[in-house]
Amino acid sequence: MGLEEELLRIAKKLEKMVARKKTEGALDLLKKLNNCQMSIQLLQTTRIGVAVNGVRKHCSDKEVVSLAKVLIKNWKRLLDSPRTAKGERDKAKKKERGLGCSDWKPEAGLSPPRKKGGGEPKTRSNSSRSNVETPKTPSSPSTPTFAPSVCLLAPCYLTGDSVRDKCVEMLSAALKAEDDFKDYGVNCDKLASEIEDHIYQELKSTDMKYRNRVRSRISNLKDPRNPGLRRNVLSGAISPGLIAKMTAEEMASDELRELRNALTQEAIREHQMAKTGGTTTDLLRCSKCKKKNCTYNQVQTRSADEPMTTFVLCNECGNRWKFC
Repeated sequence: MGLEEELLRIAKKLEKMVARKKTEGALDLLKKLNNCQMSIQLLQTTRIGVAVNGVRKHCSDKEVVSLAKVLIKNWKRLLDSPRTAKGERDKAKKKERGLGCSDWKPEAGLSPPRKKGGGEPKTRSNSSRSNVETPKTPSSPSTPTFAPSVCLLAPCYLTGDSVRDKCVEMLSAALKAEDDFKDYGVNCDKLASEIEDHIYQELKSTDMKYRNRVRSRISNLKDPRNPGLRRNVLSGAISPGLIAKMTAEEMASDELRELRNALTQEAIREHQMAKTGGTTTDLLRCSKCKKKNCTYNQVQTRSADEPMTTFVLCNECGNRWKFC
C-alpha cells in the first residue's frame, strides 16, 4: 500500500471517529502520521490535515490533542516554507533513492568535479540538508506521546527500552511542571525513574495497561488544580512506590474528592427514596408517559432555611425526577 493510500485510510478512520464521537485508537493513528514523510502534495490530495484538526477539536484526551497540535504545527511549517516545485521533485527523488552515506558528506568530498553545471552539486547538497532536517523537527518535550524520540535523561537513568525511557522523561517533566521542585532540592529524573520502575515491576510489561498507569500519574502530577499531590511526592510524604499504585480517586484533590462523594451520596439517596415507599398522589404528571400515578418523598438535602427537595417516582413507567 502506497503512502497516499495509507494517509487516505487513516483520514477516513479519523473522520469516522469524530462523527461517532468515539476517539479510541486515535492516538495510534496520530503516531503513524508522526512517522510519515509528509509533503505538500500529500497534504493537498489526502486532506489529512482536516481530519487531524477535527480530532483535535472534538477529542477530550489531552495526549491526543497535544500530538494533533504538533502534527498540524509541523505541516503548517511545511506549507509556509518557500519551496519551489523543483525542490519538491528533488525531495521525491531523494526519498525513492534513500539517503545514503554520500548525502551526508561535504561538497568537496562528493565526487570529482563535473564538467557540466558547476552549481548542481550545491543544489543537491542543499536539497539533502532539507530532506534530513525536515523529519527531525523536534516535538515539544511535554507532548504526552510514547513514540520513540531522543531521550534527555542522564545515562544512569536509561533502561534500554525506548518506551520506558520516554515514560521516565515525561514523569520527570510532570514533576517539574512548576518551579516548586527547586524548593525541595529533589532530583526529579531519579524520582521519576523510581516511580516508573515500581509500575514496571508490578505490571512486567509496557502494554496498554502500563501506559495508562503512567498517563494517569502524569496527568495528576501536572494538574494545576491539585498541586498538593506533586508537592507531597517531591517532599517524600508520598513515596514512589505509593504514587505508582494510587487510584484516580486517591490522587484527586480534596475538592474533587468531596464533590464525588456528594454526588455518590445523592445518587444513593435518590435510589433508596424510590424504593422505600412515599406518598401516592395524582397531582403530579409524569413527563414521559403523561400519567398522574406518582409517588413522592420530601427530604431536607440543603440547609434548614432552604426548601425541601421533592423526589418523585412514576408508578407507571418508572421515570424519576426531582424538584425543589
